Amino acid sequence: MTLGSSQTDDLRAEAAIEPDPVSTEPPKKETQVIAIYGKGGIGKSFTLSNLSYMMAQQGKRVLLIGCDPKSDTTSLLFGGKSCPTIIETSSRKKLAGEEVAIGDVCFIRDGVFAMELGGPEVGRGCGGRGIIHGFELLEKLGFHDWGFDYVLLDFLGDVVCGGFGLPIARDMCQKVIVVGSNDLQSLYVANNVCSAVDYFRKLGGNVGVAGLVINKDDHSGEAQAFAEAVGIPVLAAIPADEDIRKKSANYEIIGIPGGRWASVFEDLAKQAAEAQPVRPNPLTQDELLGLFKSQDVGRGVTLQPATMADMCGREIVEKASLEVVYDDA
Repeated sequence: MTLGSSQTDDLRAEAAIEPDPVSTEPPKKETQVIAIYGKGGIGKSFTLSNLSYMMAQQGKRVLLIGCDPKSDTTSLLFGGKSCPTIIETSSRKKLAGEEVAIGDVCFIRDGVFAMELGGPEVGRGCGGRGIIHGFELLEKLGFHDWGFDYVLLDFLGDVVCGGFGLPIARDMCQKVIVVGSNDLQSLYVANNVCSAVDYFRKLGGNVGVAGLVINKDDHSGEAQAFAEAVGIPVLAAIPADEDIRKKSANYEIIGIPGGRWASVFEDLAKQAAEAQPVRPNPLTQDELLGLFKSQDVGRGVTLQPATMADMCGREIVEKASLEVVYDDA
């Protein structure tokens, strides 16, 4: 195929264009991607909604992404209203032959950008796979080109399938914040998250734990002792206060500058931004139980091995073996 003279001239002109010079401007501040983990119902969504709101009021560009199949991370932020999830919207748009746009899945309140990945209904799919699919869609929407100071990810810590460990396993965040309380189950989950971080650090990963947020703190001290034992700081202690409980139940933001609880979230915003990620030292089960009084966690119980008679509910008569035993030649 022979090019015409005009096409040849166009190609030569294009080839003669010098590339843009290498930028000598100082690098832009890197977005801090922070994954927040904790037991279901421990208060991650409450903490994140108020933290993201406070950060936005301090002039930061914040994106809050709910990564819980319940899709409840942004409910408090939006006064109890649910927003369309990325997975749900993607499925609907695909059936209609349309592309998903940012405005279909990302919504704003007072400077906070927020979206929900969503997940399948019970028995209709894997939540972890839904998380992976959701992040694939975010990449198609230009996730890596967005200009935020902070991206906050809300993850369940008591679900162990791969998708929920994505930020830690694939270095998708710089640091992890764990939300817990002074109870064994939430600290068990916190310890599991620390174990995951430690495991992937052994494999060459870079994610660390920035610290622990103690929610509903009754000052009994177990969460504080846990943080000291695994070697992570306490970033904030949110008190077990009736005013906080009522406002949270009514979908009210309390992380408002000048408000009664402003200092809690102002301090948390500062700690979340500045705390350095560390490699934790996860506890054994016995060490974790040791943080609690024996009467609180049932220590002293003896494990009694079951017998076949116990399993069958009757006496077992030994039957002669049918095995053929050959004499040595």
